[in-house]
Amino acid sequence: MRVLAIGAHPDDLEIYAFGTLSAWAGMGARLTLAIATDGAKGGALPAEELKRLRAQETTAALAPLGAPLLMGFPDGALRADAALEDALRDLIGQAAPDLLVTHAPNDYHADHRALSAAALQASGFSVPVLFMDTMNGTGFVPTHWVDVTAHWPAKTAAILAHTSQDPDRFAAMATRQAAFRAGECNAPPEARAEAFRFEPRFPFADIRALLPPAPSLRPVGARDRAAPDRAGRPDRS
Repeated sequence: MRVLAIGAHPDDLEIYAFGTLSAWAGMGARLTLAIATDGAKGGALPAEELKRLRAQETTAALAPLGAPLLMGFPDGALRADAALEDALRDLIGQAAPDLLVTHAPNDYHADHRALSAAALQASGFSVPVLFMDTMNGTGFVPTHWVDVTAHWPAKTAAILAHTSQDPDRFAAMATRQAAFRAGECNAPPEARAEAFRFEPRFPFADIRALLPPAPSLRPVGARDRAAPDRAGRPDRS
């Protein structure tokens, strides 16, 4: 099993998919991690200094999963053009993935949307594309959920490694979102899940066998119809 995960900026894979990537790694999957832009606009520091710092942060954060490929496109100026499509097509050819994971087409950041569009074009007939959840889940309708409860401490640590980005806010957001996504599956309150969306297209129709396990099914308990009411009388309604 080979997975290619591509984020637009340093910290995107950590925020949106680190738990699932960790689950894949635990299953023995071969991960190829790529960051499209240099992150030079993600702060008030001079661009060259910020580029170096953010490269160091994401390399350290993703180290438990592997060394990321830093593609170096300009931050804030990503375009779904021939240059990006060609670079992604070359990367797909080198990684030969069974699944490509990237941003949703409607995510909040223009760089995310551009990467999503280019990845979909570059993937062609060679690999199915799985979209990561959006910021705060806005406008996102999942088709698949992955149980990442066991990997949550590692994910939180990976997000917090991005000290240049005021990472506490992203760690808090990710925790709220993962608790909600787990709740959609009726998982216990302490559970965490990451959500994804897959849109079938020929020749790719079903990717369930490629994903780590979802939260376990937990049926809703039926109310005991004979339980006493507040006055101590059996409920016969």
